[in-house]
Amino acid sequence: MTVGGTREAKDGELRALQAALAAEHAAVYGYGVVGGRIGEGRRTEARTAYDAHRARRDALVRAVADTGAEPVAAAAGYALPFQVSDAASAVRLAARLEDRVAGVYGDLVRASEGERRRGAAEAMREAAVRSVRWSGGSVPFPGLAERSGTASGTPAPSA
Repeated sequence: MTVGGTREAKDGELRALQAALAAEHAAVYGYGVVGGRIGEGRRTEARTAYDAHRARRDALVRAVADTGAEPVAAAAGYALPFQVSDAASAVRLAARLEDRVAGVYGDLVRASEGERRRGAAEAMREAAVRSVRWSGGSVPFPGLAERSGTASGTPAPSA
């Protein structure tokens, strides 16, 4: 144990990194589903989001590995929060994915400092902006469900 709670802070940061990585794995999977059902008019937007989540996932794998920990692996499949059978449900899923990712990055912002905190805040902002684009609405405090009045932790997809 190190002095001043440093060990606990590092453990908390690692847990938040792993949670962000798990959320990115789920988002990549979810956008695969979205891409299969989304209408032609929003297909480029879905592909851009998919690519962004893949890049964030890959960066998080490196960040976790840099701590000396084993990065959490992607699940073989994820349970979706609802059936995605058409373009409208694909749009709802994309918004839900972004809400979840924003929340997880909010946790990483709280658990980290310095450059990692800045990166997590940027990822949270990007997810919140994508969520607004998909849903057409926003919450007052993206990533902070307890402040926005929305239900917390509606994971999509979840393991």
